Amino acid sequence: MAYTGHSDVASNEPPTFVVVGDQDGIAPPAIMKRRVEALRRSGTTVEYHEYPGVGHGFGLGAKTSADGWVFEAIRFWRKSIPSMLQALPRARYAA
Repeated sequence: MAYTGHSDVASNEPPTFVVVGDQDGIAPPAIMKRRVEALRRSGTTVEYHEYPGVGHGFGLGAKTSADGWVFEAIRFWRKSIPSMLQALPRARYAA
């Protein structure tokens, strides 16, 4: 999740990886933190990363404090997706 103004939280939210720059004026860290707190209260696994000196739309973060965030996201998803799939009924994701 790199932006959300969404405030509803369900009990079955997927594991969520969050990135935000501390200078983001579109999706400020305070708003992102409120969303993260709500997700955690609902039992959702969340990994939150806030990068100093970075604004909104930092892409891959090359040459910023966010450089490499995508590799952290991949690591998170590799760890989280298998357990998420195990919780789903087989017919929902079988090929």
